[in-house]
Amino acid sequence: MSGRLSPRTLLVGIAVAGVGAVASGLVSQHGFGLQPCPWCILQRMIFLAIAALALLTLAWPRRGVQLAAAVAVDALATAGIAAVLWQHFVAAKSKSCALTLADRIISGSGLDRLLPDVFEVRATCFEAAVTMLGVPYEFWSLAVFVLLAAAALILLRQQAGESRSGARR
Repeated sequence: MSGRLSPRTLLVGIAVAGVGAVASGLVSQHGFGLQPCPWCILQRMIFLAIAALALLTLAWPRRGVQLAAAVAVDALATAGIAAVLWQHFVAAKSKSCALTLADRIISGSGLDRLLPDVFEVRATCFEAAVTMLGVPYEFWSLAVFVLLAAAALILLRQQAGESRSGARR
């Protein structure tokens, strides 16, 4: 055994992490009253897009599909990292974060009207700036996005390596 994670294991981990991040956000919201801002909701959307992509790739496990999924997951995780950093360093410092890029994406998707308990913005970024165990809440999201990006890069490296070794045969 080489000790490397299989593509299937990586994809399951990516899907579970994405859904788990949203589930923890929903528990925080509905169980503890931490209301989400536009950037929080955008992060939920990105986490779910990543999870959906991983699940679709599990259903269609071809090397080329896995390679494309790894690139897409890495890009989405990078977008999530950017959203977290913008939320923390810019949006949370403003009393109003209305009509931002996050707001436009959310309202344009229609998800806030379709599933308001999950995707409706209920606080400003300033109001949503809280900590958990002394760490800004959004940095927990950042940690998950970093792990997702790392998993995507591992999958990408594996798939690219297998493509190169297959071409040499």
